Amino acid sequence: MRKVMSILLALFLCSLPVLSADEKDTKETDRLENAGSVLEEILNIPDDIPQDLIDKAECIVVFPSVVKFAIGIGGSYGRGAMVCRSGEHFTGPWGPPSMMALEGGSFGLQLGGQATDFVLLVMNPRGAKAILSSKVKLGADMAAAAGPKGRDAQASTDVTLRAEILSYSRSRGLFAGISLEGSTLRPDNNANEKLYGKKVTAEEIVREGKVPVPPAAKKMVSLLDKKSPKNLSDPDSLK
Repeated sequence: MRKVMSILLALFLCSLPVLSADEKDTKETDRLENAGSVLEEILNIPDDIPQDLIDKAECIVVFPSVVKFAIGIGGSYGRGAMVCRSGEHFTGPWGPPSMMALEGGSFGLQLGGQATDFVLLVMNPRGAKAILSSKVKLGADMAAAAGPKGRDAQASTDVTLRAEILSYSRSRGLFAGISLEGSTLRPDNNANEKLYGKKVTAEEIVREGKVPVPPAAKKMVSLLDKKSPKNLSDPDSLK
């Protein structure tokens, strides 16, 4: 059985399009532009992410068109970008993005692929620093929950207050909070090197400001600066 599944998985991977050198060079740029478009569309949904949650988030991670696939079990594979507020205590303007990877997790049995957009809010400095420094498993290394939605949503539930990450999804026009427990989240170092033209860590990008905001990310960063220019978290929670 394992041999059969291995063959099927190999055939699936072989069926993916092969990128030319030029396409590989623009892949990260396209990903950032898509992330900006997805975030803009989701923030403009009437029944959207509560404003008070955005104002208390230290970072926002966007994964456009995550592919969920399964041959016997559920799984996911996505590449996106994480943007954080600048400054020692995450109180400055939104800064340059680190490319990120979302992998694993089971979303139910299915055959074939289905693209879904994900937006994750990172709700405290501990969570942000953990994601930037290493791979974390949601639900194990870090508390994660489906985010509440709607302008009148009660965002101060116990689950929301305890969660370090709140996650949302959009698929086939439907927008909802969704649990990503079991998935892993990590910096995509190879993509960062291609994007910025040198080896640079996620911490150096986000926390140390060693690179400027790339042109492809300016839409996303300016949108967040306009949507949530100030961190309204309890100041004591940011120390």
